[in-house]
Amino acid sequence: MARKENAADAANAGRLKQIVLTYKMTRKADKKLGLVLAAVGIGTFGVFLAIGFLIDHPYYLGVLGLLLGFLATAIVFGRRAERAAFGQMEGQPGAAAAVLDNIGRGWTTTPAVAMNRSQDVVHRAVGKAGIVLVAEGNPNRVKSLLAAEKKKMNRIVADVPVHDVIVGTGEGQVELKKLRTTLLKYPRVLTGPQVTATTDRLRALGDLMSNMPLPKGPMPRGMRMPKGGPKTR
Repeated sequence: MARKENAADAANAGRLKQIVLTYKMTRKADKKLGLVLAAVGIGTFGVFLAIGFLIDHPYYLGVLGLLLGFLATAIVFGRRAERAAFGQMEGQPGAAAAVLDNIGRGWTTTPAVAMNRSQDVVHRAVGKAGIVLVAEGNPNRVKSLLAAEKKKMNRIVADVPVHDVIVGTGEGQVELKKLRTTLLKYPRVLTGPQVTATTDRLRALGDLMSNMPLPKGPMPRGMRMPKGGPKTR
């Protein structure tokens, strides 16, 4: 029993430490975070307390307002922390791969299936929407990478729809923070077994990650393709 209590205490302490760390990191990019969270929490509590006095139930509405104030604060904190995280990742090579790794269940992602010496890169995600090729880098250069990769997909899995996305802030591009939402909006046209079969067929192709020791997440800016390596896959 004591071990379970100690484990629970350690888990709670770990969560609290993580929340504090997330707050500190978010506040570096969002200087008004503390004021916004305080305004949301106190404002929500104040509104419910005022309603409680109006209907002669200040205690009930006050407790409800307190709970809802904590909930509203947590929601706002989560959204602003996510926005700050995307802001820090924006423009870094490999940032799209980090987002794809957390897209959710039902998707299989393969980072860096194609890359050139200028660090333009294409990642691949496979799910019930089919195959999604996600490119990041110079918009003009990545088009050739996408075209080569789509041609390869058509030879191997011609019966599976292939979508392509270029991450960026320009016209026709998808912002990093909207990448996950964009993929989830594609219509689901494959069944679970079809997704598995498609993933297995693509896995046989291999990818750059099987030949290069690339780190997970955003790649260092100074990284270059080794001499003699392929420009595209």
